[in-house]
Parts: sequence; C-alpha cells; structure tokens
Amino acid sequence: MIRIKMTGRVTAAVLAAGAVTALAGAPAQAATANTGWTADLSTVDNDDVNVTGAGGTLTLADAAWHRTARVFAGSEGSLTTAVHKLGSASNRVSAELAADTPRGTSVDVDVRGRTGVNDWTEWTPAGTALKSAVSEVQVRISLRSNTDGVRPSVKSVALNADSVPQANALAAATALTYKIYATREGLTGQTTANGHVITSRDHFVALPSGRALSGKGSGTYTVRVCKTDASRCEYAPVWDVGPWNTKDDYWNPASVRAEYKDLPQGQPEAYAAYHNGYNGGKDDLGYKVGNPAGIDLGDGVFYDGLGMSDNGNVNVTYLWTGSGPTGVVSTAGDPMNVRASASTSAAVKGLAANYAKVTIECYVEGDTVAGKFGTTNIWDRIGPNNYVSDTYLQTGSDGPVAPHC
Repeated sequence: MIRIKMTGRVTAAVLAAGAVTALAGAPAQAATANTGWTADLSTVDNDDVNVTGAGGTLTLADAAWHRTARVFAGSEGSLTTAVHKLGSASNRVSAELAADTPRGTSVDVDVRGRTGVNDWTEWTPAGTALKSAVSEVQVRISLRSNTDGVRPSVKSVALNADSVPQANALAAATALTYKIYATREGLTGQTTANGHVITSRDHFVALPSGRALSGKGSGTYTVRVCKTDASRCEYAPVWDVGPWNTKDDYWNPASVRAEYKDLPQGQPEAYAAYHNGYNGGKDDLGYKVGNPAGIDLGDGVFYDGLGMSDNGNVNVTYLWTGSGPTGVVSTAGDPMNVRASASTSAAVKGLAANYAKVTIECYVEGDTVAGKFGTTNIWDRIGPNNYVSDTYLQTGSDGPVAPHC
C-alpha cells in the first residue's frame, strides 16, 4: 500500500514507481489553507455503484461487473460521499490516497461544488480548481480494473480544501448547444454508469464523460435534445457514460477539456476519429470507432420524445452550462408533455423526463392545472416555444421564479 497525493487519478504504474504527483493547477502564489477531512468509505448507499466499504476499505463488490456502454473484461464502480460543508468558501479540493492498485487497475477522485440549491459544478479531478468558490462539496471515488477478478482497494482518502488564484469562469448566460450525431442506446435490463437499471422506453441520455453524470434518481446534469428542425425536443437527465470514450467532455473549451484539447470545442472525439481518422480512428479505450456519435439516447427519448426512426444528428443543449432559475421535473414517473403554449390543448412539442432539471426562461398565465405541487395557472417556458405547467416543477417556491414573458 502506498500513499499518494492526487491530481484526480492514481494508477498501478504510478504506485509501482512510488511517485508522488504534484497538485494540478497549483500556481506560484501561495494557496489559502482550509481545514481537511477524511472521506467515509464505509457508507455505501443509493448513489454508489458496485462498491463495498466493508471494514472501512473501499473496493469493487463484483470483480467482473461493468456498465452497459463498456464491453470488456474487468470491473468498475464508484462511491459518492455525502455533502461536506467547508470551513470557508474554497475553489479547490485535493486528495491523498492510501490505496492498493494491482497492475491494470486505477482509482480516480473527482470533486464537485454546490453553487445553488440544485446547482453544482461539473465533476472535476481532485487538485484542479473548480469554476468558482463553493462552501459545500461532494467527492466521487471511482475504481476500475481491466482484468476479471482483480480489484483495486482504497484504505483512506484524506481531503483538503483551499483556494487558488484563477481567471473568472462564470457560467454563460445561455447554455452551450451543439449539433451532435446521436445513437439509440437500447439495452433494456442492463445497468447504466450511475446504477440505474434500464427499462423499456426509458428516458435518459449518455455522454462520453463522467464530468456530467447525474446520480441515480437525479437530473443535476440534464440536456435538451431536439430534432434539427426543432419540431420535437426532450429534456432528459445524463445517466450513463458513452457511447464512445469515457473522458471526452467535448462541450468544454480546451482549457477545461480532459482529453483531445486540439479538437474544436463541441466536436466529439468520435466524430473526428470516424470522419478524419483522428487518434488512429479509435476512442480512449482503444476501440475502433464505428460511428461519429457524441450522445446516446434512451429508447423513450429516441422514439417517444423525438420521434426518431434512425440514428442521426440532433441539437443538444447542455443545460448546466448556462445560468438562470431552474426547476426539477417531478411526476409519478412518466415524462410530462411539453406544449407549444400555456394550454393543455396546445400541440405537444416533446417531453420532459422525470428528474430532469430545466432552466426556466420566463412564465405566463394559462390553463389551470392540478398536479404534483398543487393547482396553478402558471406555465413556465423552458425553451423556444416549449411550455410546461409549473405544478410539475420543483422550484423551491410557490410562485414564479422567473420574470413574466
């Protein structure tokens, strides 16, 4: 067992060399110190996937389990800690691990910070500055193996928060949107990267990076995916990683993007590999890329939300990259209709999945609707000509949270 400071990932090769890596993003100026704490590795709950913390040591529960989008030998799993309140606002959390990582195994430590009641930064490698100072954080510890039966194990994770100088990185007022080739995920009965078991006509999407992976039963990271003619849209949570790559947050600028920084912002590596032979035509796992997809759609999104019959281009808006008031869709389980106006008889323009976190642009008065949060005539505009009744959005308020349209 070797103890090592983290910049987000530790591998068997690094441990075998006995190296201690420098903290990522540390500037020449002195950082502002904060109090440290130790991650609880023994409490495994609904947010966690294929791990066990028996005896206070975190390891993979099933040494041959992997999620739907990965077809390979070995295993993977993750533990997400409870929210931790910092002593003072900080923009960086560093980690020091005591871990055993046999050859072919690795451990990643990522951090995110709460920026609002339901708002979080993206998951960011430990030791790397967050986009803003935060007072509450969560830590995600991911374990991977490429050999059946071989498990890494983590004995302890010591964490420390501090602040480092950085350029202003406020979220854009308007969320990023890119035209992306989409494929249908299918795989009913299999398990996604966040532990969700896929149901028939399910409503979620997969992106090729864990930076925007929502927890099971959560829509912290939600996309609006629309047909290119804008005739149909669905608002759906990100619950899986894929279809190609695992660290390709292509929606981010090169200064933030984890891999393939030489590609244009908004271009998935799979697109460049498929069309241009980039990276030898392979993804970051070494697989030959068979299509240019940068998003996978659950069957319910593909068929019911968008009315697609074949794979193809869609416009994807990464809602967490924007700013403004938000609401979380809360229904009995089925997605809710998105209407062309504030009327229950208006044309259906698509769907908003349960748990999806949507941006509320403005509100209008319309038909009175009785729903999850009472009875109201308030309708919220969540996209161009896209309206939903406020009674199915958890906003933290009984009244409007956005200006009148």
